[in-house]
Amino acid sequence: MRKIILSKRASNRLEELLEYLELEWSLKVKNDFIKKLDKSLSQIQKFPNSCPKSDIVTGLHVFVVTKQTSLYYRYDEQTITILTLFDNRMNPDRLKIEIA
Repeated sequence: MRKIILSKRASNRLEELLEYLELEWSLKVKNDFIKKLDKSLSQIQKFPNSCPKSDIVTGLHVFVVTKQTSLYYRYDEQTITILTLFDNRMNPDRLKIEIA
């Protein structure tokens, strides 16, 4: 099974998101998101090609974790690299700048 690697950007985004969910919403909302994220990562690990390719950034796949948050990744034979978590409500052009 492929190893999942979080880029520094993805790790920072995840940390910020979890902090926001707990402070602005609740610990339950944060924990529910973590469960959805774990389930998403498990699916990507088993079936990395099951997610559509991004229309915004060439060569990346996108997985919608919640209606507000998507993760962008690429994979090879041994690893799946999560490049970023992205707020779907933001301007998609910002993603191009972020990933470049």
